[in-house]
Amino acid sequence: MALLTEEPTFDRPIAGQSLTAELGGRPWQNAPQYSTVDEVLDFYMESMSSEDFMLQAVDILEMGVPITTLANTMQMANVMEGVHSIDTGMLALPVIMEMLMLLGDSAKIEYDKGLEEKNPKTRDSLLAKFASQYEEVLDETDLEATIKNDDDEVQQEIKEEPSGLMARRD
Repeated sequence: MALLTEEPTFDRPIAGQSLTAELGGRPWQNAPQYSTVDEVLDFYMESMSSEDFMLQAVDILEMGVPITTLANTMQMANVMEGVHSIDTGMLALPVIMEMLMLLGDSAKIEYDKGLEEKNPKTRDSLLAKFASQYEEVLDETDLEATIKNDDDEVQQEIKEEPSGLMARRD
């Protein structure tokens, strides 16, 4: 009888609580190491002027990775490490990109800025290659006839009366 009159206790852990970190336990949850844009730019100037970084960056740019992707990856990694906040990183992003382009120019390599919108016909993806093969075969009139035939088939399927166990009977 005593068990029925006890009040429930609410001091138990929340479901999934063991899977989360303590508040402030992640680097990005604490105050950033550099809080102004000038400090962040000084950090990047210093880290990007090392010979190891330059060699790695040139290798990455030669592989065809766009400058925007590389710069964004660098700044997001530093946000996650608590070096700077996301807003100061975004403000420093154009300067990071310019520094990477200067590095590519000094190494005399062709690089992709990642700023130009590519024509889908010139993309190197498998889907684009497949589509370009069949684009020449189909002309506009054939495509319109195919679409019309498909629409007619769909309309016929819709007009068919339902049958089966759950079909309505009039």
